[in-house]
Formats: sequence, structure tokens, C-alpha cells
Amino acid sequence: MTQSLIARLSPEIKQYLVITGNYWSFTLTDGALRMLVVLYFHQLGYSPLAIASLFLFYEIFGVVTNLLGGWLGARLGLNKTMNIGLFLQIVAVSMLALDEQLLTIAYVMVAQALSGIAKDLNKMSAKSAIKLLVPKDQDSTLYKWVALLTGSKNALKGVGFFLGGILLTLLGFQGALWFMAAMLTITWLSSLVLLKQDLGKKKNKPKFNELFSKSRQLNLLAAARLFLFASRDVWFVVALPVFLASTFGWDHWWVGGFMASWVIAYGIVQANAPKITAKQGSNYQQALKWVAVLPVIPALLALGLWVDWQPKFVIIAGLLIFGAVFAVNSSLHSFLIVKIADSDGVSMDVGFYYMANAMGRLLGTVLSGLVYQFYGLEACLLISSAMLVLASLFTYGLSKRN
Repeated sequence: MTQSLIARLSPEIKQYLVITGNYWSFTLTDGALRMLVVLYFHQLGYSPLAIASLFLFYEIFGVVTNLLGGWLGARLGLNKTMNIGLFLQIVAVSMLALDEQLLTIAYVMVAQALSGIAKDLNKMSAKSAIKLLVPKDQDSTLYKWVALLTGSKNALKGVGFFLGGILLTLLGFQGALWFMAAMLTITWLSSLVLLKQDLGKKKNKPKFNELFSKSRQLNLLAAARLFLFASRDVWFVVALPVFLASTFGWDHWWVGGFMASWVIAYGIVQANAPKITAKQGSNYQQALKWVAVLPVIPALLALGLWVDWQPKFVIIAGLLIFGAVFAVNSSLHSFLIVKIADSDGVSMDVGFYYMANAMGRLLGTVLSGLVYQFYGLEACLLISSAMLVLASLFTYGLSKRN
């Protein structure tokens, strides 16, 4: 029955399912790995700034990978870049599974650098491939496919956070990592067999000097994306998990479970963004409307914490509201870049855009540890609000241009 159903699917749908399966598997282990590293090194007594530094190379190499990865995808094919990403993640996870005495900050940063390269090769390949599988001028279908891929990925990332907390408790740090390496190896071997050859390969091999976008439209969208994701990570990556563990006294299960639940709900909203934004004007106008609301939310959260009014309620309720609005913004952005990107060598435009995304994550991650350690969560939230004002200004420029 299942085989008969699969046989009737179009080649495009089959490839979409393979790409989505790869992306899901990778994302599950990536979320678990992040939570494992944050909780394990917090447990060892590392400061928030030291924990943030463990992700520094992860984010720096994400910037480089998106730029070069888009170029490589256009030259080699997206199937190859996706499979390279899966293999590098297996290597990175295995490196961290060695004797814990070897896990110096420098060593972990190198392993995280490989993981950052792997993550962005995988994401760039998956997002770019959708452009090639959906017929031209079918924007609503493209929006739905992008939203489904992005939303399901983030829901699974949330499951990964929860999985990281459980695995750390049940199997320990090393046992959890070997378990994830085995999962990734199965996915990688399956992908080598099933993923179509030369997907997304540019007709004429792109030159190295074509890496940077010459489109003002794409540059404005990329700038808005940079500040959008920096605004989230400046309080979400390091500051929030450490705040929950130290201020609220939550254990690994509670921190992992709470972060997981938030990201799962965030992913569900992302996947349903096309329904939420239906009949609200052009996609550019929608992007402006939704981002303009965001700066108010972290500012109100900071005010609530500053006056010490029911901090648990403020954090939980504020996170839910912020996550829902942010998820719609993220889905709209992910759709717009795939829509704007040139079909021939789509990975170059998508890679440039996600380079800006990675720069935002890098900025947010560094500030998350630095600002939290010296000034607390309230300061992280205020910086988040300021960044969202900048994201709104760039989105305004984009909507006016279109």
C-alpha cells in the first residue's frame, strides 16, 4: 500500500520528501547538540560568556559557508552540498564524543566550526532546491512548500532541544553524541542513494566574483534578516537557558523541555504562516506589518523583569507571543528570498541571503553571552528591541521599492 502510494508520486514530490527527510534528521541532531553543549558546560561551571564562545566558530563559519556554499552548489549541484553537510555533522558529533578531558574550549570550538559548516550547507541546499521543484509563477504553492519545510524543521529543532536534555540525563554526554552520530550516518547513506544528481547545477559555471549580490532588493531583504535573527539570538541562545537554570533553578529536563516546547510551537506557526497571512495585501506589505509589531514585545518583557512583576509569567507568556509573531516573519522572509532568487544558480542568491542570517546569529550569540554576563537578561531584551527597529526600517525600504 505504502509502496504503491510512493510510486504514484511525481519525481518532484519524491525529491522534496528526500530533501525534507535529510533536513529533518539533521535538524533533530543539531538542536539536541546545541542543548547538550549549553547544559553540559553550564553544569561544569562555565560562565555564560565562555559558553557563548563555544558557538563562536559555529556562527563565523556559518557566514563563510553560506557565501561559498551557494557558489559550490551552483557549480557541483545541491545534492552534493547537502550530502557533504551531513557527513561533516557526523564528524563534528564524533569529535565531541571523545574523552571529556580533551574537551577544551579550543577543541570544542573547532568541532562546532565543522557543525556550523555542516548546518548551513544542509540548510542552503534544502531551501534552494525547493525553487527548482515548484513550477514558475506558482507563488502560493512555493510559499506553502517553503513554510512547511521551515516550520517542520523548527518544530523538530524544538524536539531536538528536548531530546538533548533527555539524552544528557539518560546516556550522559558521550553516550548521547554516539547515538546521534549513528542516526546521522543512516540518513547520510540513504541520501547518497536517493537524492537526484546535479540538482541546482548552474548552466554556466559561476565565477568567484559573482558571490556578492548586485540586487538592491535582495540586499535590503538580507539586511532585514540579519537584524531579525540577531534580535532573537541575543537573548534566546545563551541568556535564556542560563537564566532559567540559574534564576528559576530549573534542571536539565525543565530547561530542555521548555525550550523544546517553545521551538515546536514556533515551527507549527511557521508551517501555517500562509493561512495566517492570507488576503493581507502583497507579501512585502505583510512582511512590514508583521515585523513592525515585534520591537514592542521584548521591550515590554524587559520592563516586566525590571519591575520584578511575576517574572515566570512574564517570560513564559512573552516568549509565546514573541515566538508566534517572529515565526510568521521568518516564514515570510524564507518565502521572499526563494521567490526573489534567480532560478539559474538559485543557491548563490539563497547562500548570500543566509550569509546575512548567519551574521545575525553570530552577532546575537556573542552579545547573548557578553551582555547577559555583565548586565542581565533585561539588557539583552532591550538590545533585541533596538535590532528589531532596524529590521523594520530595512523592511520598509523593501516594501516601498516593491
